[in-house]
Amino acid sequence: MTPTRPEAVVFDCDGLLLDTETAWTRAETTLFERHGSTFTMDHKRDLIGSSHSVAAAKLEVMLDLPGQGEDLINELHDLVMVEATHDVEPRPGAVALVDALLDANVPIAVASNSPRAFLDSVLNTAGVYDRFAHTVAGDEVEHPKPHPDIYLEACRRLHADPEKSVALEDSPTGAQAAQAAGLHVIGVPYIPDMEIPPADLTAASLADAVVLQAVGLVPSSR
Repeated sequence: MTPTRPEAVVFDCDGLLLDTETAWTRAETTLFERHGSTFTMDHKRDLIGSSHSVAAAKLEVMLDLPGQGEDLINELHDLVMVEATHDVEPRPGAVALVDALLDANVPIAVASNSPRAFLDSVLNTAGVYDRFAHTVAGDEVEHPKPHPDIYLEACRRLHADPEKSVALEDSPTGAQAAQAAGLHVIGVPYIPDMEIPPADLTAASLADAVVLQAVGLVPSSR
């Protein structure tokens, strides 16, 4: 049986393709300490996948600093840009999956809510920048995730029909964006017990057999 090949496969970056969430956590921990608070896993769950403006609004509530959201998110960005230059590794199975898709001539792209400067930095730090001819950052579209713009732009650049393409996401926010764009969504949560309701299916890692089936690399067992 020949596996069904998607027209494109689009990867989220933070927490899905790369373990940048450790860099974000280090930066978030420092930010909270600077403002007399403690960063917790509940904060992490709430912030993961958020766009610049959404994260800014959340931070001013979390740190009880009304009206200072934009300053806080800019401070966090400065902190995480330093963290992006070291200790950023691909997530389990990520490089093998990317290379297998390239070998199979399946078009691939990265669609991230992170700004361009951060996205390029972490892709370089992790050694995977050259594997992607197309990447879309959150500051390059009018409406970031959970809106569909980033995924629609990625598919446009790949000349792919979104409804015949696959998205890989680790957060509900990203999955909502991919679903709204019409892609088939595979959820691979960074936080193991995090639910990703919009996903069509979920997997423990990018090396999971269901992922390989969904992106057309191996036949379905069904």
